Amino acid sequence: MKKNLKKIVSLVLALVMSAGMLAGCNKSPAGKPNDGTSGSEATGEIPTLVWWSIGGTVPADLSESLDTINKYLVEKIGAKVEIKISSWGDWEKKMNTIVNSGEYFDLMFTNTNNYNRFVSMGAFADITDMVESNTPDLYKTIPEELWKGTQVGGRIYAVPTYKDSSIAQFWCFDNKYVQKYNIDVPSIKTMKDLDAPFRAMKKGEGKGFYPLQLSQGSQFSGFFNEYDGLTAGLYPIGVKIDDKNRKVVSVLEQPEIMENLKLLNQWYKDGIINPDANVLLEAPVGLPYLSAQGWPQAVSTWQKLHGVEKYDTVKVFGPVYNTDSIQGSLNAISANSKYKEKALELLQLANTDHKFRDMLAYGVEGKHFEYVSENVVKVLTDAWFQGLPKYTQATFFNMSTEDGSDPNQWNDVKKQNEDATTSVCMGFALDISNIQNEIANCKVVWDKYRYDMMAGASDPETAVPACLKELKAAGFDTIMIEAQKQIDEFFK
Repeated sequence: MKKNLKKIVSLVLALVMSAGMLAGCNKSPAGKPNDGTSGSEATGEIPTLVWWSIGGTVPADLSESLDTINKYLVEKIGAKVEIKISSWGDWEKKMNTIVNSGEYFDLMFTNTNNYNRFVSMGAFADITDMVESNTPDLYKTIPEELWKGTQVGGRIYAVPTYKDSSIAQFWCFDNKYVQKYNIDVPSIKTMKDLDAPFRAMKKGEGKGFYPLQLSQGSQFSGFFNEYDGLTAGLYPIGVKIDDKNRKVVSVLEQPEIMENLKLLNQWYKDGIINPDANVLLEAPVGLPYLSAQGWPQAVSTWQKLHGVEKYDTVKVFGPVYNTDSIQGSLNAISANSKYKEKALELLQLANTDHKFRDMLAYGVEGKHFEYVSENVVKVLTDAWFQGLPKYTQATFFNMSTEDGSDPNQWNDVKKQNEDATTSVCMGFALDISNIQNEIANCKVVWDKYRYDMMAGASDPETAVPACLKELKAAGFDTIMIEAQKQIDEFFK
C-alpha cells in the first residue's frame, strides 16, 4: 500500500510539473535557443518590462518612484520597468507559482534554489548569442569566469551579478552585548564557539530575549558552506569543497552537519532561538547576532539594515569560489517575454550606467537619497533600501558608496574575489534535464523538513532519518548517481 501511495504521489508531482511546463506556452526546451523577439518589440511602442525580485517590505511609494525612474529609462533605452517584490519567506513559492502557471514576466531574479530547474522547464530564454551581439558592453563588464559559472549545458540563461561573487562568511554581534558580556568575538570560529556567548546573553537578558533569531526567510546563513551544492538547489546533496576525489555525498549524514543540527536543536529547546523560527516568514530587525555573507565593509550595510548602531564582526569562512556562489544572484529573461532585447538592454544599463545603478540601489535622488560627492550618497530614508536589496540587481562596481562607509570598499571586494580559493567542483553545473522529476520531488520533501530542521525545532536524530527515507523514495539516490556520473565525466 505504501509503495503504491509513493508511486501515486510521484506521478501527481510529475503531472504537476508537466502541466506547469505546458502552461507557459511556447517555452523552449533546455539547450535550445529561444532568443528571438516578437513583432510587438518592433511596433515602436514603449514597453513596460515586468521584473520580479526578492526583498523586504515593498516601499509605499514604489509605483510613484518608478514613474520618475522610468523617465530616465525611456530616454536611455526606450522602455519602462515595473518592479515586483516577493518577500524573503514567500519568494521561492511565489516564483514556482509564476513559472508553473505561465504568468507573464520579462525578468526574474533567480539563484541556485531554482535557476537550473527553471532552465530545464524552459522558463528562461537562452541569451548566449544575444548577450555578446546585442549588449557587448554588458558582456565585457562581467568577467568570463562568471559567465562560465552561469552556464547550463554550455548555454547562458541569465546575467550574473558581479559583486562579492566568492563566498566569505561573517558572524556579527551587537557591540552593546559584546561589551556587556565580555564576548571575545575574534576567537569565535565554529558554531560550538557560539554556545557560551549565546548562553551568557540569554541568562543576562531574560526569558523573552533570543540571541539567535531565525525565520523561514532568514535561516542560519552559511550552514552548508563546506559543501558545493553542484547548483542542484537541493542542500542535502553535495561535494566537500576540498575533496579532491569529488565524491557526491548525502550532506545531512555528514558528522559535522549532524553535530551542528543537534546544536541548533539544543539552542531551540533552551530558548536561545525564538520559538516561532520555523513558521516566522521574516526575522525582525535589531538582531543581536547575525550571520551574513559579504566583505568586511559590508558591516555598515548590515547595521543599517538591522537598526543596530555597531556590529563587531569576525570572518569564519572563505573567500571561496564555487559555481553556486556565482549563481547566488542572477537575473534571467523569460522565454515568453515579448521584449527580450529590451530586457537585456535594461540589464546592460543597470550594469554599466552609474546613474541608473544608483537609482536601483537607492531610489529617487532628492527623495530617497542625495549625493554628497561624485560617487558617495547619503540615504534619506531606509524604505527603498529595505525593500529592494542591492545584491539582487546588478554589479556593485559602478554603484556609489554610502556616506560614512569606506569609499574604497569596491576595490576591496574585487581583491577578495581575486584572493578566493576555489571549490574542487568549480565550473561544474549539474544538468538536471534527465532528473527533473526526482529533483522536484526531493525539493518537496526537503521543504517539508527544512524549516523545522534549520530552526532547531526538530530533533535531527529522528528528523534526518525520516527526511532521508522520504528523499530516497522521491529519487534521491538517482540524483546522486547522476551527479557523480556527470562530475566524473566533466573532470575526466
